[in-house]
Amino acid sequence: MRTNVTVIRPKKTFSLRDIKELWDYRGLLYFLSWRDIKVRYKQTAIGGLWAILQPFVTMVIFTIFFGKLAGIPSDGVPYPIFVYVGLLFWQFFSSALSDTSMALIANQSIVTKVYFPRLILPVSAVITKFVDFILASIILVGMMFYYHYVPSLTGILILPVLLLITFFVAVGAGLFLSAVNVKYRDVRYALPFFIQLLLFVTPVIYPASIAGKYSWILALNPMMGVVQTARAGLLHTTPINWALLLLSSTVCIVIMIIGIAYFKKVESYFADII
Repeated sequence: MRTNVTVIRPKKTFSLRDIKELWDYRGLLYFLSWRDIKVRYKQTAIGGLWAILQPFVTMVIFTIFFGKLAGIPSDGVPYPIFVYVGLLFWQFFSSALSDTSMALIANQSIVTKVYFPRLILPVSAVITKFVDFILASIILVGMMFYYHYVPSLTGILILPVLLLITFFVAVGAGLFLSAVNVKYRDVRYALPFFIQLLLFVTPVIYPASIAGKYSWILALNPMMGVVQTARAGLLHTTPINWALLLLSSTVCIVIMIIGIAYFKKVESYFADII
């Protein structure tokens, strides 16, 4: 009696079939994203307000120590709103990168039992951060009213582009780190230190102009273009530097390609060693 056996093997390269598969499993993507949103602040006293409280308290601390005591310039705008715009995008990126790098380990029970596109796990980890970003943006709107800043039309229209760049940078880097983390658990220890260092090479607490002739080095960090463009569009600190934004987009694409390529290359052994 003949028995038909279907063997599912992950491909080692990314193709249009992977995109179709992600679309076919969009229900699972929605479920995982919604699960993370519900679980994150479960059994907390203030719930989703943590998404607002964290960047707000960080902004207050940075304003006291860097704005008041250290006297760091802020491109002619009040330091609190200057640093908050940077923190808004930075915390979206850093928290998304942290969660994405741990996505496979955190879901090892389903990775080892059923088949589904493994790309869904890192992507869903980043999607949930959009909710935190939207909640934290409420404070920014209030600060813009308080300091009498009206964003330009270009600044408003470009915000989705900046969010997409941040999203793809976090996904690309997260895919690479999550794949490495399956085999080498050093990532969970090294990543917080790396993110802390990366904060100081991203113009969150200072303007990029303070780096002088070395600002081109900072420009290789795609988050620099995101933060600078957000401030230019919302606070009119400087004219929008389209060349810098193009560079950030290019680096973003490179990071995404590297992340996907490595993830697909090693995907075959995830369930065996996780």
